Amino acid sequence: MTLRFSQSLRAALGAFLVTGAALAGWQQLGAQVISRHDSDAPVNYAADRIELQDKQHRVVLSGNVDISQGDLRLRSARTTVAYTDEGALRIQRIDATGGVLVTRGNESARGDVAVYDFNRRIITMAGNVRLNRGGDTLNGGRLVIDLNTGVSSVDGRAAGSGRVSGSFSVPRKN
Repeated sequence: MTLRFSQSLRAALGAFLVTGAALAGWQQLGAQVISRHDSDAPVNYAADRIELQDKQHRVVLSGNVDISQGDLRLRSARTTVAYTDEGALRIQRIDATGGVLVTRGNESARGDVAVYDFNRRIITMAGNVRLNRGGDTLNGGRLVIDLNTGVSSVDGRAAGSGRVSGSFSVPRKN
């Protein structure tokens, strides 16, 4: 069953999905992808279970989590949204675990875990990270995107080989 969040949670998850677009693209593409994304589009979500933990200030979606906004989609086994409620709801952090997949068009990002720290404006994806765009790939153990500086990095931490690898297509000359 697909439902809609309240306005405040919709905005928060929308922000995560917008940021997911940066995960799915390469460094120079991230800003273009975000600028083209409609962050006002409705956010749809589905999960086997949704639990509001009001005293802990978090919402937990578990079991086949599927969140989409426009053409952006996040899938995971579990997603937790931590927030503060000081008169207005403010998202602090979003954690997605268990086969995290963020897709948009022919771009995708996979990893075991994805974390978006709203306060620090840092996105981290860790564990078997794989970025795909068309036929191009980038593999590593950990991806970090600093939205403040615009710097993205991939390292071999937590990767089986301890190295970053991939392949890209070279455009044909006419």
